[in-house]
Amino acid sequence: MIFDYESFSKILIMILLPFIFVVAIIPFVKKLAKRVNAIDIPRGRHMHKNPTPKLGGLAIFLGFLLGYMFFGTPSSSMNAILIGSFIIILTGVIDDITELGAFAKFIGQLIAACVIVFYGQILIQDVTAFGLYINFSFLSYPLTIFFILGCVNCINLIDGLDGLSGGISSIYYLTTGIIATIQGKTGLDFVMAFTMLGATLGFLVYNIHPATIFAGDSGSMFMGFMISIIALFGFKNVTMTSLIIPLLILAIPILDTLFAILRRLLKGENPAKGDRLHIHHQLLNRNLSQGKTVAIILFINALFAAASILYILKDQTLGYIVYGVLLVIVFTFIMTTNVVFDRKEIKKRYKKLFKEKQ
Repeated sequence: MIFDYESFSKILIMILLPFIFVVAIIPFVKKLAKRVNAIDIPRGRHMHKNPTPKLGGLAIFLGFLLGYMFFGTPSSSMNAILIGSFIIILTGVIDDITELGAFAKFIGQLIAACVIVFYGQILIQDVTAFGLYINFSFLSYPLTIFFILGCVNCINLIDGLDGLSGGISSIYYLTTGIIATIQGKTGLDFVMAFTMLGATLGFLVYNIHPATIFAGDSGSMFMGFMISIIALFGFKNVTMTSLIIPLLILAIPILDTLFAILRRLLKGENPAKGDRLHIHHQLLNRNLSQGKTVAIILFINALFAAASILYILKDQTLGYIVYGVLLVIVFTFIMTTNVVFDRKEIKKRYKKLFKEKQ
């Protein structure tokens, strides 16, 4: 795609139309949330102090639909995306109102993923890497379902501070939109990336700390769902580069999810059990404000995204250098916080073992 004034204007409109629409309808969504009692009451692990309306995801979804109506092209793939999105939003909205159990939410996510895979036939089918060609054959179906569920829950799990899940998702949409533009793509992934960017930024106007509305499970799951779909379109004619790059843009939520699972398994706890030891909690424990914590996480995530763009632009050496620096930062973070290991418990065990040897 030649980046000219016409292309820039089209992208700008794709962002601005859903952005303005979402900004305009959120006051009405807030009133709806209060009427149906979709209110987040502070308790337990929550960081906010005042009851706050949820259902922000409904506004993002409607903004995306508006963008699709103007810029999308009907197809069986798009039909699957719309049906899957509706199932995700419906599951999330019900949860925002009545608080569904983890299993019920998982079933909703699974049904939406199956619509994408079996009806839409949007699959991770093969990969070319290191001179090898791997065809996943029938494994394409469970692999793709697992990938969609992973993206949905990565964004859902990291949605703990004002502006965090929306900020991470916006960085992803912007980065994949830029990469699609560089590669000359103008298909569904290009349209979805920029329309979702506009819709999510419109939501963030009200979600920056102190937030007056939350995404709720409807929002975090929908944003994660759309991230997975955009990535799957990038996986067509997959090489190792196109497989890894989208995952690196999501480095922070993916690492946060992996750390949470590992941390809970090491403690002998249920991996699905909630706690206050996520990446953002570790930064808050260092007496950083919510605003600074979110800014630091988004900055690191933006660096991963920038490295991905550099890599795509064929400046692979600089991309590797940035990736390397970021991996050092991540390793240092692991070793100096309790995000994976309880350092106090390890010190106690070490002292006890040392005394026993003496």
